[in-house]
Amino acid sequence: MSSGNPSIQEVEFLRILWCDNANIIRSKAIYLNRGNVKPPFKVGISAAQQGVPVMYDGVVPDSGLSPVGEIELEADLSSFSKIPYAPGNARAMGFMKKEGDVWDCCPRGFLDRIIREFSSEDMYVKASFENEFYLLKDSPNIIPSENTPFASTFSMDLNNDFIKDLAQTLTLQGIIVEQYYAEAGPGQQEVTMKYEDPLKAADNQIIFRETVKALAHEHGLRSSFLPKIFSDGSGSGCHLHLSLWKDGKNILGDPDDIHGLSRPGKQFIAGILQHLPGLMALTTPSVNSYHRIIPHSWSGAYQCWGIDNREAAVRVISHPQGVQHFELKTVDASSNPYLALGAVIAAGFHGIRQSLELEEPVQQDPGNISAEDLKTSEISLLPQSLGESMANLEKDDLLINALGPALSKAYLGVKKAEIDYFKDLTMEEEVELLLEKY
Repeated sequence: MSSGNPSIQEVEFLRILWCDNANIIRSKAIYLNRGNVKPPFKVGISAAQQGVPVMYDGVVPDSGLSPVGEIELEADLSSFSKIPYAPGNARAMGFMKKEGDVWDCCPRGFLDRIIREFSSEDMYVKASFENEFYLLKDSPNIIPSENTPFASTFSMDLNNDFIKDLAQTLTLQGIIVEQYYAEAGPGQQEVTMKYEDPLKAADNQIIFRETVKALAHEHGLRSSFLPKIFSDGSGSGCHLHLSLWKDGKNILGDPDDIHGLSRPGKQFIAGILQHLPGLMALTTPSVNSYHRIIPHSWSGAYQCWGIDNREAAVRVISHPQGVQHFELKTVDASSNPYLALGAVIAAGFHGIRQSLELEEPVQQDPGNISAEDLKTSEISLLPQSLGESMANLEKDDLLINALGPALSKAYLGVKKAEIDYFKDLTMEEEVELLLEKY
């Protein structure tokens, strides 16, 4: 094999990854020790892959795709990393290409296009996904690995070997781990990563999910990022943390503002909130997601924002040095990170371009506001089903136009097929099918 990258020369298999419209992480690997293999590294895949739903490997007719047609998956070597838990293997994220250009249905290409489109605003976004996930016993039944409460130090002791291994393995793959604690559910964990530019932040989310799954298996456990595993237990979110930057400086906050936010920061949040009912079809895109998004569960069930308010969909986080970032709570790890982040950025910059006004913060649990008072306020309960979110997405011209005709058609087709498939299943049947997928 010949390559200018000495790290690649040490690799036998290069996995080229893609994440499809059902948020299943997939890859094809090139065996590099078979002769004079040079970049660009490409593999062929069926165009129909973007029309495959979560429950089976077949193309959905309404996706606009068919088994006829081939595209190339080309490795982006800027995302290259060796896989510490799979010796001899490395991964690179792929761009789907057709006739040499990034294909319209490529989720990673969508995020890359959105980043470039809004670069003219002279402002840019940094982001990080904050993952919650369950560790389960290696059993045919769904049993938590342990039974401890929120932030339990005993949970830290019980899971020390796994968490230490996870932090070290993520570090070897270029991911900076910031914090960890035991979440509220039995066996539930939360590990946070440092913010990055959007494309790397989405790539990191893929690497994070892959690494947790692989290491859990090595430690004799199972793991799952499914939003709601136990009907009477805590759900797993994947909150999206965002900040707004210009000329290398964080410009989200303004110490002279009564709420600590800059004018573009307010407009960016206002744009997200305006489009949130449709955004949720991309940020909380599984039928299972809506078992989690309920009032009084810290999941952001209401279309409002607040300062340090964990019941608001957008939580602006106070800081002694001023506001540095905010989190969008209505996100979970059943979402394709490229689609979710790209759509959120498009909505936020729409708020800046249209100079949208941000309503006053909600500084109480909106679930405690009476139905009558809600009617006269700007606060609304967010969609309570994927079908409702999908209907809002279809009506949201900004988001549909951002996705483009081919990607939006494929995505809508996949999600409608999933809604139809799961409509007669119990939650237990739903969890059984989806547990290992996410």
